[in-house]
Amino acid sequence: MRIASSVRIMPLAAAIVLLAGCSGQKKQQPQRGPAEVGVVTLKAERVETTTELTGRTNPTLASDVRPQVDGLILKRLFTEGTIVHAGQPLYQIDPRQYRASRDQAAGLLENSQATYAAAQAQAERYRALTDINAVSKQAIDNAVAQAREAKASIHQNAASLYAAKVNLDYTLVRAPITGRISRSAVTPGALVTASQTTALATIQQLDPIYVDIVQSSDALLALRRSLAKGSVLPSAATVQLKLSDGSAYPHTGRIEFAEVTVDETTGTVTLRARMPNPEGILLPGMFVRVEAAQGIVPNGILAPQQGITRDPKGNATALVVGPDNKVAQRTVFTKQAIGDKWLITSGLKPGDRLVVEGTDKAQPGAVVKPVPAGNLG
Repeated sequence: MRIASSVRIMPLAAAIVLLAGCSGQKKQQPQRGPAEVGVVTLKAERVETTTELTGRTNPTLASDVRPQVDGLILKRLFTEGTIVHAGQPLYQIDPRQYRASRDQAAGLLENSQATYAAAQAQAERYRALTDINAVSKQAIDNAVAQAREAKASIHQNAASLYAAKVNLDYTLVRAPITGRISRSAVTPGALVTASQTTALATIQQLDPIYVDIVQSSDALLALRRSLAKGSVLPSAATVQLKLSDGSAYPHTGRIEFAEVTVDETTGTVTLRARMPNPEGILLPGMFVRVEAAQGIVPNGILAPQQGITRDPKGNATALVVGPDNKVAQRTVFTKQAIGDKWLITSGLKPGDRLVVEGTDKAQPGAVVKPVPAGNLG
């Protein structure tokens, strides 16, 4: 009986050993190769640096239309909101009083001219009689003095006539500059005076138009230091606008000058740019964002933003594949974003293979298989 039990147990043990062997064979897997990562080979290139600032639009020319004589407005001779040209008539002030003053001044001038002619003729006759002592020397002196007084009266009345003509001309109020005119502040029948503070209308030249840009004095100093060191080259002083709704303005402007003083309350410097405005999109007082060129970095390194991450301390880091295809982590310093890339100031150099795809597979020290970005399987 005992021998029979042993015979039964041995086949069972053999079966268990056989199954265990089969199970071990199934668990064996073929070894995988290095993980593939997408890389970008960095290169040095000429990079234009820009900065985004805020600004307000202002007209290149602005002038208030004011009366220079007193009187009633008879007519408004322009259409509100249109372009008017320098010298164009805008208002007609009642000219009757000023026309009468001109005619009166003209009459006084003619009278003084006649008086002078008579006094001059009498003085010449008296001079002819001096040889025969027909008149006294005193009488001759009086005649000459009267002639001179009459001549002086001519000059006075001529000046009065000129002033009367000027005042009469002022009754037709003309545009002092060319530009777009505002709504009228007065209507026909209104009484205006030469000393009033309220303008009849305002004319503004809007094409081109100024954009006053505000930049911190610290940023301006940093740019000047970079230019002095030669780390950046001066760039063309061009600017591009973004409107308040976020849309891009279709024209490019140019910075003309910067203020020579710093605002004590804000610590900023104002720069003025001139922008073309043929469609009249820009109006005075509009808030705009200005993208201005700051300089050119001759040998800049641009790294795709997806290849730059932040560690728990906030430092920018990058994963780079070395010559032996090992991954190394570097701490980098970024200056600013340019499009979808970072401008790198240190930590990366030309020729570095930056990991931009498959970063979860690229651990520092691991061996990987680098492929060009976009070709990752």
